[in-house]
Amino acid sequence: MMNAHKNDLGGLSVPQLLARRREAAARLGDVEQVLAGSLAEQSRRCGRPGCRCAEGEPHGPYAYFTPRPAGRGRARYVPAALSGAVRRCLRRGTEVEAVLAEISAVNAELLARRELR
Repeated sequence: MMNAHKNDLGGLSVPQLLARRREAAARLGDVEQVLAGSLAEQSRRCGRPGCRCAEGEPHGPYAYFTPRPAGRGRARYVPAALSGAVRRCLRRGTEVEAVLAEISAVNAELLARRELR
């Protein structure tokens, strides 16, 4: 993805800025499979006497999704069968955020020129 810096955009004409915004918006594509947050894996000890985890080999790893903004959001357990899908949605979320940042930078430049449409 392109990184839209103010210096990069300052040298473009208004039609070029509008074209760049249109191209970025087209890259958004399907946004239904988006997650914003993080995925962490943790190993656990159950505390049962005689369990293998008591001897040093913990259970897991188990995956947990934490939504963003984190705030008071709770980490949610992610079953192993869904961890691949969650990872894909998180990657897609990062891609969408980058494209939206680029569109916002273009719009800020258009606004500075009083050409926002």
